[in-house]
Amino acid sequence: MEKNDKVLNAVDIINSIPHRYPFLLVDRVEIIEEMKSAKGIKCVSANELFFHGHFPKRPMMPGVLILESMAQTAAALMSRDPMLSGKFAFFVGINRARFRRQVVPGEVMEIFVSVEKVKGRIAKVKGSCKVNQEIACEAELLFAID
Repeated sequence: MEKNDKVLNAVDIINSIPHRYPFLLVDRVEIIEEMKSAKGIKCVSANELFFHGHFPKRPMMPGVLILESMAQTAAALMSRDPMLSGKFAFFVGINRARFRRQVVPGEVMEIFVSVEKVKGRIAKVKGSCKVNQEIACEAELLFAID
């Protein structure tokens, strides 16, 4: 079977960003347009460590981790740029973050990111997460490339 180089599986993601379990928050990344846009997938399991304390009787994924899943999807996308070989995209800022619905165990997040602007060592990315076609979160993310 031929490998689809537009799809990053868990091993590919681990090879492209520095995050590891339990802080790896994207399971798969599908490249929509090289260096421009991608779709990430995160299967939110009831076994996630953060559900033990957030909240035991009403578990929901913390908003900051939803934002982090967007950042990891964007970093995996940007890591494919030959100009960034050997460099990392570090998450340095958030603008206009809005949370529209909770994400709970058993749901699948679809994470959409698009690189809006790159100026010098700074990149601006628009991101959104959807669950069942409903927007859970939207934000602008800023990265420093080093």
